[in-house]
Amino acid sequence: MLVSTLAGTALVACGADAKGVQPAKVSGRSVDETAGGAKITWGECPAPAQGQTRDARLICGTLEVPLDYQNPGGTKIDVAVSRLSTAKPGKRRGVLLLNPGGPALGGLDMPESMASTLPKSVLDRYDLIGFDPRGVEHSTPQSCGLKDPSVSGLFPYPAADGSITKNVALAEADARQCADKVGKNLRYYNTANTARDMDRIRQALGEKKLSYWGQSYGTYLGAVYRSLFKGHTDRMVLEGNVDPTKVWADQVADTWGKGMADRFPDAARVAAAQDSTLKLGTNVAQVTHTYLALADRLDRAPVTIAGTSVSLDGALLRNMTYALLLHNDTLPVLAKFWKAAADLTGGSTTAADTAVLKEVFADTPPSPGIPTDNQATMFMALTCGDAEWPHDVHGYAVRTVADREKWPLTAGMPANIWACAYWDKPAEATVKVTPGGPRNTLILQNRRDNATPWESGVGLHKALGGGSAFVGVDNGGHYVYDEGSACADKATVGFLTTGHLPGRDVYCTDVTHK
Repeated sequence: MLVSTLAGTALVACGADAKGVQPAKVSGRSVDETAGGAKITWGECPAPAQGQTRDARLICGTLEVPLDYQNPGGTKIDVAVSRLSTAKPGKRRGVLLLNPGGPALGGLDMPESMASTLPKSVLDRYDLIGFDPRGVEHSTPQSCGLKDPSVSGLFPYPAADGSITKNVALAEADARQCADKVGKNLRYYNTANTARDMDRIRQALGEKKLSYWGQSYGTYLGAVYRSLFKGHTDRMVLEGNVDPTKVWADQVADTWGKGMADRFPDAARVAAAQDSTLKLGTNVAQVTHTYLALADRLDRAPVTIAGTSVSLDGALLRNMTYALLLHNDTLPVLAKFWKAAADLTGGSTTAADTAVLKEVFADTPPSPGIPTDNQATMFMALTCGDAEWPHDVHGYAVRTVADREKWPLTAGMPANIWACAYWDKPAEATVKVTPGGPRNTLILQNRRDNATPWESGVGLHKALGGGSAFVGVDNGGHYVYDEGSACADKATVGFLTTGHLPGRDVYCTDVTHK
């Protein structure tokens, strides 16, 4: 679920319900595609963030969809779509729609990033399609006007003594702010309606069926689409998976602590191997003890990083640890970050410490025209709007105490109170992910995934039943494909090119790190 939520959100204020980017009509490239009343006019893509570039072949457009599918003649919103045409005549199967998860990450650039990792055998068969989900970035972006625009600011870490008093106040304030600023319409920016938008994209592209690749939150979105539109689902790859029976309070409370506990030793071993320079401990147990003591010190006495406005406290230490655990190639950076944080609390940072702190806290360039708090707003809209959360404050306090003791690495945060406890009732019942339909879904899951643990992938496989095949990998991190397992990559490429799924669950142990 909570994968790239710690990436910087885009800047520049924009009112709720403002229209997204309008498609530019470029000579020689503007083409209308329409089916079932849906229409996309292709042209130039929105301006990228400062310093970033795009593949010149990528084109974009907008698709008008109902805000509320129960009232299709009412308010309309825009969904921004991108296309990278890679399929070859005679080999083309259709389109492969992509979603990077988040929740609430934009996906216009995902075709370009995925094209760099996919072999010719896949690219020859599919045109790659990206989109910003409704309410996100260029798709009628929403904004609650949050004082703290970061997604990480939503994560309710208790006080140093375990108190949740401030968390309760912040959760209620954030929910009230969204209700006052955006109002009832925010309840229609949910996963079910995003899945319905995906089917409108399919219609607009003139495709009978839709193939799909979803990562993290995108696995739940894909599972919902499959349940609502079984007859229109072609080949589906789901990577780093959400258990659809736990959306969303249980997915957070039941899995986050265990996921961190499963994954953390991988980074601790990296740090222990460099004890002569990092001085964090010679084994996993010692490094873990050092880390927990460091987090506790920062809970009690945050420190400001010189030359920045960043105040490093225990919550930020834990959030950056979570983010850097998502990939194996960032584990060495994480170990050095811990050392720099420890030196910072001791008042004696080195040039190497300064360099790693600058790397970890580098500013993310803003995307023009996107509200500063857009991802945080839509993160709440989705996690609070897909399913109702408990409202009992005392219950959160009791569960937080128990979770804090059971999973010290996450300090009780996953079981704590979120804004969802004060959110309006969802616009519709949670979509039930069902096992019927064709056998057309490949589930990719790492053994040590801190964002969506192994059990989440198993839960999704169980929910889809015979409609899915499971490929588990003895690896850490949140991503499976192109992360060092030839076994998993072969199964993925084979499925997309031929439709063949393994006859039984596959467990890959051939991981080689880049």
